[in-house]
Amino acid sequence: MAGAKVKAMKKASTLTVEQCRQALVDLGDPVKAEFLSHFFKTGKGQYGHGDKFLGVVVPATRAVAAQCGDHTLEQIAALLDDPYHEVRLLGGLLLERIYRKHKAQRGEIVDFYLKNLPKFNNWDMVDLTCYGILGDWMLTHDREVLYELASSANLWERRASIVSTMALIRNGELNDTFALAEKLLGCPEDLMHKAVGWLLREAGKRDRLWLDAFLGKHYPRIPRTALRYAIEKHPEPERKAWLRGEKLEIRS
Repeated sequence: MAGAKVKAMKKASTLTVEQCRQALVDLGDPVKAEFLSHFFKTGKGQYGHGDKFLGVVVPATRAVAAQCGDHTLEQIAALLDDPYHEVRLLGGLLLERIYRKHKAQRGEIVDFYLKNLPKFNNWDMVDLTCYGILGDWMLTHDREVLYELASSANLWERRASIVSTMALIRNGELNDTFALAEKLLGCPEDLMHKAVGWLLREAGKRDRLWLDAFLGKHYPRIPRTALRYAIEKHPEPERKAWLRGEKLEIRS
């Protein structure tokens, strides 16, 4: 049913911001909404506590975004204030699109993104937007803001600081990923352990020796989840050796 709705929507002309929101509401599925509420940990004391879902998966949300016109930052701000997760994600996807399309506005868009980053209050919203906006901007601008975010009390700002470096890794620049990973090793949240391990793994694809040296130096401090993510692409014998705490010989 949802697929048919998306196909019908694609035949429509460019949607206004209000029509975009309504399109998501129309695609909502109560069964999926319940599943997503559990998946994104919305229970009391969990990282997504209190969030509400329409029950729209990311590909369908992207399909809605593809039908939306270029909206103003004020209109996107209204989407980011919406109580529904998928509507806020739509706002983020639209923001990334106008960042890509309008080079002259990029500084203003990055400032807007940083100001509103706490509203990207789950890992999917951070991960699907931060390196396309903030990470891309960091390729040609001062990166101190990443270190400021890494010191934030806000989980989503800290996650954005390290995940944004994906853009730098893809450009062959690894220093900031390793520096931020070191800074973030003490974070208590499992979502941060996963993010740090993930980006270390991606950096390690470019420079395995650097990754192994980092792991050897910081091994006592590395959370188990971060370690598992970081060594996921290592040969199995080496993965097992790292997990057993054995000292590996770093080949030069």
